Amino acid sequence: MHDNLVSKPTPEKALEVQRELMSAMAVGDRQAFEQLYRLTSPRLFAVALRMLRRHAWAEEVLHDSYITAWNRAASYNPALSSPMTWLTHIVRNRAIDWMRGSDNQLDALDDDVIHSDASDDDEPLQRLQQDSDAKILAACLAHLPAEQRQSLILAYYQGLSHGEVSSHLQQPLGTIKSWIRRALDHLKSCVGL
Repeated sequence: MHDNLVSKPTPEKALEVQRELMSAMAVGDRQAFEQLYRLTSPRLFAVALRMLRRHAWAEEVLHDSYITAWNRAASYNPALSSPMTWLTHIVRNRAIDWMRGSDNQLDALDDDVIHSDASDDDEPLQRLQQDSDAKILAACLAHLPAEQRQSLILAYYQGLSHGEVSSHLQQPLGTIKSWIRRALDHLKSCVGL
């Protein structure tokens, strides 16, 4: 009676399938790539979206990440990490690179203003002020040195502790704290607080 029910694969079976797909992808198997994409893209999109907080940015980063995965599949080593860990690492790095690009941030803010639908709850003047504040903040972030901007984004947008930022960027904890403090000082003076 229950023959038609499809059971969810065990984590061990899912890992085995992902490793087989990575091996096939490494030799140019497009069907394996497509299947791996179907299996992993929802979770990886969630990672990108959580980091970038903008649907369009997350889609772009995910697309770039899979191109990178396709091109580097031969370098994947199953002894070092699971396919999902390897792919997540690519997505995280692409998302961080995306956040570093101030042009992306400013263009997206402009696109959001143009394409956003005003809700009945928003007052037009309040909405205009919020959009203006976001542009000012984006411009201020763009003037930060890359290491300060990245540290600040990881700490305040991604919720990483100073210690986690230190580990992620492979910099001493004191340096990270200094970069974040300087970035916050700059932002305060830039936005006029």
